[in-house]
Amino acid sequence: MKDDNTLKLIKAAQKDDRIAFTSLLNQYWAEVFNFILKRTGNETDAEDITIETFSKAFTNIVKYDETYAFNTWLISIAKNVHIDMIRKRKKVSFLDINDEQQQSLNYIIDDTMNIEDEIIKEQNLAVFKNYIALLKPHYQEVIEMRFFQDMSYNEISEALHEPLNNVKVKIMRAKKLLAEIILKQIDQNFTI
Repeated sequence: MKDDNTLKLIKAAQKDDRIAFTSLLNQYWAEVFNFILKRTGNETDAEDITIETFSKAFTNIVKYDETYAFNTWLISIAKNVHIDMIRKRKKVSFLDINDEQQQSLNYIIDDTMNIEDEIIKEQNLAVFKNYIALLKPHYQEVIEMRFFQDMSYNEISEALHEPLNNVKVKIMRAKKLLAEIILKQIDQNFTI
């Protein structure tokens, strides 16, 4: 049974009310996170899955069917995100090699960066930073802290004096906006 306050928040979120999104996130974060943590046994995976769950839920909130409890809908999304993550990992880990074979591979693979690699890396980083500069300043700030200063979510929360969940949402939105900017730029380059 849904309470009226949750239903009001869902309706507001369907009208793109950011405060309603934040309220729903704060209300259901722990439930989804703890559910996934029990399934994965890994806090980092649980956090990533929970962030992606809320991202998908908020992107598709207009499709939410009121006949189901909101937390049930969120848990269903979380299960699907978890299954997708497992499938992706299975595709990546198709090679099963033993320690002796790994030792042989270590001699073959040369992962040291040469001058050309360094130049390419610097050029890619400069392009990436140009994309980041297109974001609003508060999104630029969290991206810089998270990915260039390697700060944890908790450290960012403390530095910005913001609740942890707000920081997670801000980073999630920043990543989504950054991906949209990059895809738009790629599309423009291919249509020229």
